[in-house]
Amino acid sequence: MPAGSFAEFKAQALAEGFDEVLERSWPADAIFETHTHPFAVRARVVRGEMWLSVDGQTEHLQAGDEFALAPGVPHAERYGHAGATYWVARRN
Repeated sequence: MPAGSFAEFKAQALAEGFDEVLERSWPADAIFETHTHPFAVRARVVRGEMWLSVDGQTEHLQAGDEFALAPGVPHAERYGHAGATYWVARRN
């Protein structure tokens, strides 16, 4: 598990203007085809692994890695054989 706690992640995200912070878990081998969200996202993977595809580029993310997406950015997600958990801050 990466350094820091959920409480620290949440406090930092709220200080940066995010208005919602939560933990999301996805099951093994889950796949979400290309979609968008109406909110900005900053997230930290804390368990498992995932692949995030944006604009033809795929990034392999594991515990400790972070990613960010602006609102409306098309992306796809795929999760590893053990699933994944990440902390996510949303700016609605």
